[in-house]
Amino acid sequence: MARGAEGWVEIFAEFVEGLKDLEGFERVWLIYWFDRATAPQLIVKPYLDQEEHGVFATRAPCRPNPIGLSCVRLLGVESAGFRIGEVDILDRTPLLDIKPYVPVFDCFEVRRGGWLAGKGAGRVLADGRFERKD
Repeated sequence: MARGAEGWVEIFAEFVEGLKDLEGFERVWLIYWFDRATAPQLIVKPYLDQEEHGVFATRAPCRPNPIGLSCVRLLGVESAGFRIGEVDILDRTPLLDIKPYVPVFDCFEVRRGGWLAGKGAGRVLADGRFERKD
């Protein structure tokens, strides 16, 4: 959904050593804090639909624990962080953890896609519906 979008993940100096051997992976999972999300909502209208759904059946950021998860393309590891592609995260979003994408663990064939079945996979831009207005 975020083809062509590139970014940079900056790592605090005390954690840079933990990037050792990360460059061997094509993709990484980024786990982050939705620091600009609206207050938690249990019923939401997600980006790909105009119908309401339970927040746990969506990827909406306005969660009781506003934790996000994105699988991004790893473009290169450098001294203080790494470059990523196909990124769907807002600039300066606080990163909680990094994990390698491991195809044998992370790729599951499924038959059901819930309410998303049949929804287009075209590019969708954030429209601000879940962003806090301070």
